[in-house]
Amino acid sequence: MSATKRLVVAINPSASFGKGRDVGPAVVSALRALGHEVTSLQEPDFEQLTTVARVALEAVPDAFIVVGGDGMVNLGVNLLAGSGVPLGIVPTGTGNDMARGLGIPHDDSSAAIGALLRALDSPPRAIDAGRMEYLDEGTGRLAERRFASAVSAGFDSVVNERANRMTRPQGASRYTIALVLELVALKPIAYRLVVDGVELNTEALLVTVGNNVSIGGGMKVTPDAVVDDGLFDVLVVRPLSRLSFIRIFPRVFKGTHVTDPRVTIHRVRSIRIESDVAVAYADGERIGPLPVDITVEPGALLVLGAAL
Repeated sequence: MSATKRLVVAINPSASFGKGRDVGPAVVSALRALGHEVTSLQEPDFEQLTTVARVALEAVPDAFIVVGGDGMVNLGVNLLAGSGVPLGIVPTGTGNDMARGLGIPHDDSSAAIGALLRALDSPPRAIDAGRMEYLDEGTGRLAERRFASAVSAGFDSVVNERANRMTRPQGASRYTIALVLELVALKPIAYRLVVDGVELNTEALLVTVGNNVSIGGGMKVTPDAVVDDGLFDVLVVRPLSRLSFIRIFPRVFKGTHVTDPRVTIHRVRSIRIESDVAVAYADGERIGPLPVDITVEPGALLVLGAAL
């Protein structure tokens, strides 16, 4: 058994529409049963949870553990990047893409808790984080935010807009249904991209900046992305007809879409994305209208239990 650790556990009570409500208390109980000193945080919304988490982290615990989906992972990376405090993940969300990419059990909460308990005895893994700079919609001022998995800024973010407004179904298929509904209005977007300092003007349906492999509950949009290589994989999908899109879409779940000549992957350290119409999402969380400047921060986040 490992030495007693001081741990903070942040719980999202609405993860997977409430189906994961029992998981947070189970995590806390399992950690306390091993003799760890646990501070449990459970607030009604992300803003209040972020506030109390910042206070708890002032004591520099041995780890900060999130119970929830990719939104909770996003909260964790924004609190922890560069701090040296490791992030633990017990996924209970709809997509759980970051857990998938890190090799953490994403569809079995008991297995995820067991993996976390074992991970406390091992050194954490350092992975990259992404840093975004953008104009805040509310204040009009320059803002900064980090992400762990991916930034969507095209048709996929339009789908996210719809999926986040939906209450049914209560699983990853919600994203697929939203995608089908948005196909009716499918049209290309004009972009100005600055890729590692090189300007690229193009029309595209999708621009996704991947630090991780998947979005939307297992859609392998950037199948060769590696979370600790100091690079992003940027997916650009040139204009397609609805029929072509429908044909290529199923291939995204296996990652074989990248062999299509209308699909390009750029491996970059930084990218600026400009468009008059697109909205950016990071780890499934809405950021706001473009432009956005994105830079990789190599090894900025420590993660417990992530497969090498």
